[in-house]
Amino acid sequence: MPFLHAVRREEHAESMVLDLTEVPYIDSSGLGSLVSACISRQKAGRRVALAGVNERVNRLFEITKTDSLFLIFPTIHDAIIALSGTAQA
Repeated sequence: MPFLHAVRREEHAESMVLDLTEVPYIDSSGLGSLVSACISRQKAGRRVALAGVNERVNRLFEITKTDSLFLIFPTIHDAIIALSGTAQA
């Protein structure tokens, strides 16, 4: 629950970037927490982006068909640029 409490503390932020660089794997509970956070923020018109997702975690998203829920970027910097609207076309 600490994760969901942290997400809720930032409920007024337009966008949130979660750095998964140091996350080697995600279990079903972790996946459920990510999905819950993402859906609740989307309903509020807010965005969640994931950065630094490794191949194992990315594969989990693909297998569970949750990959389309998340905005996924290679780095935090890439996510911030994209979410701030300053990305060059």
